[in-house]
Amino acid sequence: MSKTKLEYIWLDGYFPTQNMRSKTKVVNNFGGKLEDCPMWSFDGSSTRQAEGGSSDCLLKPVAIFPDPDRKDGYLVMTEVLNADGSAHESNGRATIDDDDNDFWFGFEQEYFIMDVHTQMPLGFPIGGYPAPQGLYYCSVGGRNTHGRDLVEEHADYCIAAGINFEGINQEVACGQWEFQLFAKGAKKAGDELWVARYLLDRLTEKHGYYIEYHPKPLGRDMDWNGSGMHANFSNSTLRTAGSKDVYEKICEAFRPLVAEHIAVYGEFNDQRLTGLHETASIHDFSYGISDRGASIRIPIATVESGWKGWLEDRRPASNGDPYKIAGRIVKTVKSAKL
Repeated sequence: MSKTKLEYIWLDGYFPTQNMRSKTKVVNNFGGKLEDCPMWSFDGSSTRQAEGGSSDCLLKPVAIFPDPDRKDGYLVMTEVLNADGSAHESNGRATIDDDDNDFWFGFEQEYFIMDVHTQMPLGFPIGGYPAPQGLYYCSVGGRNTHGRDLVEEHADYCIAAGINFEGINQEVACGQWEFQLFAKGAKKAGDELWVARYLLDRLTEKHGYYIEYHPKPLGRDMDWNGSGMHANFSNSTLRTAGSKDVYEKICEAFRPLVAEHIAVYGEFNDQRLTGLHETASIHDFSYGISDRGASIRIPIATVESGWKGWLEDRRPASNGDPYKIAGRIVKTVKSAKL
């Protein structure tokens, strides 16, 4: 009789920033497919998702990946359901209106690698600061590059897990990195981003690091770039439009809904979206061709392809929930009057 370790991963009920939780279920003679993963449950009173007198919440498997770090193991991404089988209020995935996978998403996840002893980003001396930003972006060499061991291992793990991992680079600030993912289907994009985050967080346990997803961990007033999670998106209309007018109408659909987007784009994002450090102000809305200071950037490749391609919403913060971000973008794009 063979035994397999299934790591069930879910999002807790903390608000507005949810945390990942996980626990292992050992099963016999596992078939290796999503449909072979049974429903499970957990104590919702310990994760701010239920009261102690009626504490059971359900875990519905929605995606499965080979676990690159465990023998006979799989990673199982789940949705949280109430005991009656309805979607829990913390379940952002269930709100995504993209059952036909017409929407494609590419997320650029930025983050800081933190030293557990100093509580500062890698490369920061105790009680001081490294050289100003400028030479860290896409750098090489021990003077300006910090944490490559973790970043490379994470890339290998994501690829081994079957995640559509598309790249890595050191970012503008010292100790700051980014990875990129792409998926066809808003729900799949969220599944893969959360599992990639899970693998990154789990890897830090053996390196003496932790990951900081706060969009401005060094403070609002420090002259260091913050961390975002730029959302590149398209649907069949954007991929085939061939029209500047169509693109502008879709961008304009975002203008009256700034508050609705910012509400799900990540906690403390006001500290990052200041109009400085390659961001637009949180109080404004703008779009422009190849403009990294705009709320939405129209990539030059889209224009050069005859207005066929994608858009990039640069406002989401690094700690945002990709399910909620994608769900809001899908809803707004569908509302455009074309």
